[in-house]
Amino acid sequence: MISYLQIENLTKSYGDRMLFADVTFGINEGDKVGLIAKNGTGKTTLLSIIAGKEDYDSGRIVFNNDIRVGYLEQVPSFQSSKSVIDTCIEGDEPLAIAVRNYEHALHNGNSDAMTAAIQEMDNCKAWDYEDRFKQILSMLKITDINQPIEQLSGGQIKRVALAKILINEPNLLILDEPTNHLDIDMIEWLENYLSRNRMAILMVTHDRYFLDKVCNKIVEIDNEKVYSYNGKYNYFLEKRIERLDAQNAELARAKNLYRTELEWMRRQPQARGSKARYRINAFHELQDKVSTKVNNKTLDINIKSSYIGSKIFVAHNVSKSFGENVIVKDFSYTFARYEKLGIVGNNGAGKSSFIKLLLNEYQPDNGFFEIGETVRFGYYSQEGITFNESKKVIDSVREIAEHIHFDEKTSYSASQFLNLFLFSAKDQQKLIAKLSGGEKRRLYLATVLMRQPNFLILDEPTNDLDIVTLEVLEDYISKFKGCVIIISHDRFFMDRTVDHIFVFEGNGVIKDFPGNYSEYREWKQENDKLKDAEKPKEQQKAKASNAEKNRNSNKLTFKERKEFEELTKDLDLLNNEKQEIETIFSNGSNTADLDRLAKRYNELKSIIDEKEYRWLELSEKE
Repeated sequence: MISYLQIENLTKSYGDRMLFADVTFGINEGDKVGLIAKNGTGKTTLLSIIAGKEDYDSGRIVFNNDIRVGYLEQVPSFQSSKSVIDTCIEGDEPLAIAVRNYEHALHNGNSDAMTAAIQEMDNCKAWDYEDRFKQILSMLKITDINQPIEQLSGGQIKRVALAKILINEPNLLILDEPTNHLDIDMIEWLENYLSRNRMAILMVTHDRYFLDKVCNKIVEIDNEKVYSYNGKYNYFLEKRIERLDAQNAELARAKNLYRTELEWMRRQPQARGSKARYRINAFHELQDKVSTKVNNKTLDINIKSSYIGSKIFVAHNVSKSFGENVIVKDFSYTFARYEKLGIVGNNGAGKSSFIKLLLNEYQPDNGFFEIGETVRFGYYSQEGITFNESKKVIDSVREIAEHIHFDEKTSYSASQFLNLFLFSAKDQQKLIAKLSGGEKRRLYLATVLMRQPNFLILDEPTNDLDIVTLEVLEDYISKFKGCVIIISHDRFFMDRTVDHIFVFEGNGVIKDFPGNYSEYREWKQENDKLKDAEKPKEQQKAKASNAEKNRNSNKLTFKERKEFEELTKDLDLLNNEKQEIETIFSNGSNTADLDRLAKRYNELKSIIDEKEYRWLELSEKE
């Protein structure tokens, strides 16, 4: 099996904070590796180091010389004024360089540069590069290739970044949270694409369904150490529990032995004989072992909500549009006490706008929302809040409240409350600017829940949170004594938390489905199959009807026959001319008018395609 990447004893720290130490693992041909670790332990940093974007303290990273590597950053950044297509052909990939050189030579009319550019295009097999790129963009639902990047949504920018990487057909793909900002249809398309493809993958993702379907190997970073599991995500969960149980049992045995050896050490005189020296050395090793802290602490959000009455909200014939984009139309609904609702739909269908209507951030064009008097919203938005990054973590919470009172028996100081969200006393003194993306989202979640809401609205809560935190949040929502609305593209999270879903189908259409996302998806697939089964019958009827109408009109007219004969002659001449130019290109002839020939070659391809299409239409009538 071919080795693509070997990482040996990789170590990275920031000042006195160790992210990981002596990380060692390899990726071979066909490996699809999921990287799992808690927030703040360096997942994104590790991927950035491997991709050559960041330095490391010590160790080795060895790539196979013959492989192509693609790297998808968590938040892709492009020049906003450039178009989609210009963005896609920039970069240092051989294909992109070849296309740029060819376009430059064509523009300048330099025959020497044109000869070199044509040879480069041949070597890279780049003549169909733009066509392939348009095809991938189309599959990723990017249709306007001349649209400026600044006009795209976050999800569209992510898809452009994906297309830019996939067109170069990398052998090894490094992905940092590839499902963030993608809608569910796009996630499932990417899931299937990566599962079928032969490329090796190293990725960080919180999407457990995606992880389980795509990856065949899991690498876990825990307490600065690396553990590898040769299996899917469910296999990893099983083996991780076995590892932790064995680790805890070994630590317990070591502690028992340590107590015995400590008593022996205290009994012995200072001047021990040489025969006991090995036992003394073993004692100190044992002391180091039992002193090692196993940090298995997880988020503790056992936080009570405030009382909520029986009246939650009622939507009365609500309508809202932004220009031609209809968000909701004549929408009426009565929300029940303790209801847990999920919202799904394509990006741009109006999911977040619906929430802002409910929260009175947008005003309806028609209708209104009637909100219960006891309702206290807690809104965790997709954008998050803007923290003052120069402040310390503890100060950002104290600005909201010095003490958090939940009832007569339950009260926390700001520091104690942060501890529930895994911010140690040391972490609380950090500047917010030093936190990872996941840590900032965890801090944001703390600021939402400390206000003791009884109606939680979570818009994409899974972005940037680690899997351990998501599991705790899922458990919290299932026990939450209040109401919940969740917008999420994380199918696993939705399945664990909601009772029913609103499906935003676009143009203001909202359908209520009584079940979780997987149940909805299963119903939709069955429904689509039934519709597809009906199509052939309808098509056959239409075909029979058309055949009857066209029975006597399916022969070539005199005019069409003449056109058919002319097309046959034209295509012979055009193909001969095209073949002659290709011969000149392949021989590398140093003619002064190569730029003219290149332009003529592109013209011929377009003319031939158009005439061949018409020739085929007429030939069916022959």
